[in-house]
Amino acid sequence: MKKTQLIGLSAVGLISVALLAACGSSSSTSSAKTPTKYSYVYSTDPTTFDYLATNLQVNSDIFSNFEDGLMENDPSGNYVGALAKSWSVSPDGTTYTYHLRKGVNWSNADGSVYAPVKASDFVTGLKHAVDTKSTMLYLVQNLITGLNDYTTGKTKDFSKVGVVADDKAGTVTYHLTQPAPYWNTLTTYSILFPLNSDFLKSKGAQFGNVSSADNILYDGPFVLSNFTSKSVIELKNNPSYWDKKDVHLTDVKLNYYDGSQPSSLYNQFNKGVYSKATVYPNDPSYKQVVKNYKQDISYGLTTPTTYNMTFNLDRQAYKLTKKTNSAEKDSTKKAVLNRDFRAAISYSINRIDYLSQVGGKQGAINQIRNSFTPVNLVNINNKPYGDTVKKDLDGLDSSVWKDTNINDGNNSTFNATLAKAEFAKAKTALQKEGVQFPIHLDLPQDQTSTLLINEAKSLKQSVEQTLGTNNVIVDLNLEPENTFYAATYLATSGAQSDYDISTASGWGPDYIDPATFLNIYDTRHGDQLQTLGLTGTDVQKASPSEAAAIKATGLDQYDTLLDKAAKITSTKQLDERYEAYAKAEAFLDNSFIEIPLSTAGGLPQLTKVVPFTGSYGLCGVSNGLTATRFKYVKLQDKPVTAAQYNKAKAKFEKVTAKSKVLDEVKN
Repeated sequence: MKKTQLIGLSAVGLISVALLAACGSSSSTSSAKTPTKYSYVYSTDPTTFDYLATNLQVNSDIFSNFEDGLMENDPSGNYVGALAKSWSVSPDGTTYTYHLRKGVNWSNADGSVYAPVKASDFVTGLKHAVDTKSTMLYLVQNLITGLNDYTTGKTKDFSKVGVVADDKAGTVTYHLTQPAPYWNTLTTYSILFPLNSDFLKSKGAQFGNVSSADNILYDGPFVLSNFTSKSVIELKNNPSYWDKKDVHLTDVKLNYYDGSQPSSLYNQFNKGVYSKATVYPNDPSYKQVVKNYKQDISYGLTTPTTYNMTFNLDRQAYKLTKKTNSAEKDSTKKAVLNRDFRAAISYSINRIDYLSQVGGKQGAINQIRNSFTPVNLVNINNKPYGDTVKKDLDGLDSSVWKDTNINDGNNSTFNATLAKAEFAKAKTALQKEGVQFPIHLDLPQDQTSTLLINEAKSLKQSVEQTLGTNNVIVDLNLEPENTFYAATYLATSGAQSDYDISTASGWGPDYIDPATFLNIYDTRHGDQLQTLGLTGTDVQKASPSEAAAIKATGLDQYDTLLDKAAKITSTKQLDERYEAYAKAEAFLDNSFIEIPLSTAGGLPQLTKVVPFTGSYGLCGVSNGLTATRFKYVKLQDKPVTAAQYNKAKAKFEKVTAKSKVLDEVKN
């Protein structure tokens, strides 16, 4: 997710630490046996703890435990004050003022107090984000007054930026260029977190370096006690934390797991080492799971994160390829830029078979996502956003979309008849361009991840059986972890993205508005353009091949649709705003440059996490139910039964349906 986005590499919920969020259950956790030490796994080393500079989920999964922002999500999904005790918004929706709690301190890694948290720390934090060229800066650069001018160098005076601190009064005020009804949800994201200026100055370039727990300060519920690369991450509760009553764990230990032995998760849970385990119906160990824990297997809830397959529209790198000559490269490039070809690939993927490799059939049904933005992220005229998107899709191409249900959990986006028809159209056009068949599509995957390799093999089989190997061949490139990541998830430019198709990345929302998903493919500054093989034209002028790719796929028209939607800012015009974004969504989905496949969560599990005791939020650093923020989380000594989980789930759904999301004013 890049979610802090995102979008993260546990792309199918494979090894996410699924903290089940919300309202608590009837199970008692007050006995003498109540455990307070949590243990599970993590999949990818964090690259930095500079929470103001990075939007990689592999980082936010960890530092979300170290830092608090102005607001957070409580266990019922409400947006409540964290460092802010109260807040207010001006009548025109452009000025937000937050009153800070008293007695909140920065602490060192040993838990000792370093200094009080001050209002001016929020100014320092935002300036540091600019200085480090934060990958999250696009979220606020054009929204906070004066910030774009400072970022682009039009002014050198940061005091002209619309963040104002009054340390004596304990207030932080943000002046916005336009109303932003999602602003409070954005304060849960780390781009708006505070930073102590004295500490930053003392650390210099070492601030946030993962080499030492002493390279950051902590104002959150936990501190880092140990990080050993590809080995372990350990946290301890912060004795100086302002809200100790809501921190129920004393220790958190995450062990590195490369995905090579799925049964090890169950085995370690069965031994009492791990606090939970995702279990896999296709793994031989599942027979023992059912034998020993049949009544305890539950399916976690899904999240708003979308994992998709993206096409490289302007491939430059060919280190990871099975292509043998330039003719194959040229043919693939031309095919990838053909919309009917991309549609054929999309409709040839059997998502049930693909996702069943990890979660079994029920897990697959839970996980299937058929639209990029979740269909229920917002409502339009009291109906799900997805209803409007579907109408727009039917209007764009009813022959393709008429029988497609874009709601989660159904496999209608697999349609072999339609895939063949779309491919036939593409082949006729491509042959006129001199394209040679079969088209070879390079798909890289981490060679150590057993289940993800099985998914890749399933995708290959599905596409090739549907379209024929005389037409399309999916070439799996199994690579060492570091090589795979550098070419996919960790690529920072389109030129570094080394594939034709990739399933390595996804996106989770930063705030509650469709823009948080759709803006990532804005050709000028979209945060996930590199997954399409592109680099934002605001960063560098498009090369001739990139410009041709943008025109061929209609992404320039997509930009226009985004601009039209973004201009609708009044809180009284939310339906109109969301309708405009639905048109952009439909255009994106109909282009098939990215193909939604799944969400996170929804997999079978064994757990001793008391159901729905973690914080629950759809965005920010606690994105969804597989986030790894451990505040509020409680454990029990025995495994959670399916009956206990389902009872808690029913209560959770009633409570969260009434949660407060937007800008209720608190004075």
